[in-house]
Amino acid sequence: MYNNKLFSIKHTDKEVLRKWLHIMTLGRALDDRAPNYLRQAIGWSYHAPYAGHDGIQLAIGQIFDRNTDHLFPYYRDMLTSLSAGLTAEEIILNGISKATDVAGGGRHMSNHFAKPEWNIHSVSSATGNHTLHAVGVGRGMNRYKHIGVSISSQGESSVSEGYVYEAINGASNEKLPVIFVFQDNGYGISVPKKDQTANRKVVNNFSGFKNLKIFYCNGKDVFDSMNVMTEAKQWVVENQMPALVQANCVRIHSHSNSDKHELYRDEAERGYVADNDPLAKYRRLLTRYNRLSPEELQDIDKQVKDEVKDAHRKALAAPNPDPNSIFDFVSPEPYISTKYPNGTHNQQGEPKKLIEAINETLKAEFRHNPDTFLWGQDIANKDKGGIFNVSKGMQKEFGIERVFNAPIAEDYILGTANGMSRFNKKIRIVAEGAEFADYFWPAMEQFVECTHDYWRSNGKFVPNITVRLASGGYIGGGLYHSQNIEGALATLPGVRIVYPSFADDAAGLLRTSLRSPGFTLFCEPKALYNSVQAITSVPIDYEVPFGKALVRIEGTDLTVITYGNTTHMCIEAANKLKQENGNSIEVIDLRSLIPLDKETIIASIKKTGKALIVHEDKVFAGFGAEIAAIIANEAFEYLDAPVKRVGSTFTPVGFNRILEAAILPNTNKIEVAMIEVLKY
Repeated sequence: MYNNKLFSIKHTDKEVLRKWLHIMTLGRALDDRAPNYLRQAIGWSYHAPYAGHDGIQLAIGQIFDRNTDHLFPYYRDMLTSLSAGLTAEEIILNGISKATDVAGGGRHMSNHFAKPEWNIHSVSSATGNHTLHAVGVGRGMNRYKHIGVSISSQGESSVSEGYVYEAINGASNEKLPVIFVFQDNGYGISVPKKDQTANRKVVNNFSGFKNLKIFYCNGKDVFDSMNVMTEAKQWVVENQMPALVQANCVRIHSHSNSDKHELYRDEAERGYVADNDPLAKYRRLLTRYNRLSPEELQDIDKQVKDEVKDAHRKALAAPNPDPNSIFDFVSPEPYISTKYPNGTHNQQGEPKKLIEAINETLKAEFRHNPDTFLWGQDIANKDKGGIFNVSKGMQKEFGIERVFNAPIAEDYILGTANGMSRFNKKIRIVAEGAEFADYFWPAMEQFVECTHDYWRSNGKFVPNITVRLASGGYIGGGLYHSQNIEGALATLPGVRIVYPSFADDAAGLLRTSLRSPGFTLFCEPKALYNSVQAITSVPIDYEVPFGKALVRIEGTDLTVITYGNTTHMCIEAANKLKQENGNSIEVIDLRSLIPLDKETIIASIKKTGKALIVHEDKVFAGFGAEIAAIIANEAFEYLDAPVKRVGSTFTPVGFNRILEAAILPNTNKIEVAMIEVLKY
């Protein structure tokens, strides 16, 4: 059927033509009306008018099947959303941020349309980042032999983002059923396309990609857009490969209601785009070819006017969001252990290294849940499992469909994890975000996305992802191989952060992470992978709850709060001072940073009256600063000394071992600090 024109003004069924006109007229009425809500201080403080994109947006929505496909509309896709089935009331509810807004209950910006139950996804304001999610959904379709397409719709300027290139490269490499639609109106806000790319057609930047078909259409024309989108979808389904659609449009109005295009577009250009109004052209065709009479057009106009009026009335009467609901859907309820509710055990058995505990738990959970997947950099090459061999043997046992290498593209690793978890909520993903935690920073845009997906969607979507990161120093690694990043990431609500110090806790926290819905950062102290200090017996079904600290040593003179590599140093220093001076020092291993076990910390402070916080990360703005603030706020009256902190210097971690030793905390530095607090 390729190249056969299914749709034309002469041969398309009259009722279909009528339906399209109704959708387009309704969309334009809402598009034109949206700024009025802001002027009247009702809402819609952000509106990006779509006028000029009418043909391609109608077509995207019409070829979308909510039962088989997934749609990722961008902020200008009002008509796309209407064409896909949203009502005028749902559009207005989103625009004025009501509690009954189906996209997110008023939690996300206006003009970010979604309906998760129909697979119309909530996307971020970070332009183009949803391309990665669309690819992840395509991967889910591929793995589960699902017939459908994942559609990413976006403006042409978003293609300048590096992660868009990562998405298209990955989709072509993995042969995934994704349609990327570039709605090209020639501008990125006020930046003309010539400042974005050398190619006149942005889609031609990808002409050398294998396994990728490129389509072109006039996005202003209803019939050309419908024909090309229909053909593109059929090609993707039949070939199970991605496609790009270049849709040439015009932007009739300013970029948004905070932009004045008169400042950068002259009168002639503004007149030209107004003369190329797709809706006006479609109406002229309908009457010129006698498909609809002027009276029928007027009847549709009246229907739309009444429909918008009714939707407006209902939307204004809808409830506003409840301010008491702001803490709802920050993070989902985790898996609860019934056998190990406190995350402790008395099992005696074969001692295991921390690296063995992680590896064996991964394998056990992959056997337990066949919908678990693992990917990352360098993690699936025959018997090798990453630079540290943590995932050794995983691909051999579970196959390349479930355990596979990702490109060296951290944003792609995490963004497609987010997307694939959208395909089915039973899926659990382990993403080895980078070979070393320090290299994870390129993924921060997607990390932020994962942290607020659950909240932003009003609880309708949560990324079920565990990000594993080999963290910390003491290996002589230097820059990009020895830093800690948990303190910086802990500032983002919506992610759990765990940091084990012993083999059993590594196994128990990992099992809880993989069985819990939601987003978890699993920091692995790589210096302890094969360390004798971290060896413990590990129950085969061990589970450690989130937010449960463990008192490693009980004491009455001083509370030491720590985690990760420094846990062992604190234990060593506490035992030494007890032996030499008889000091009774309580050592608390947090295990879980978010959620944090404040109760155990405060209870210990009440007992000892003194606190020392120790972690490997920098003292300045490190996670210990938050703990110190909590103690000062909630246990100040029990303190007999200032809260003291020990950690790294406010410098990067150097490569030379002499520099590393000067920068990182060690047992001697901790012991000195303990003595200072004890003597206060």
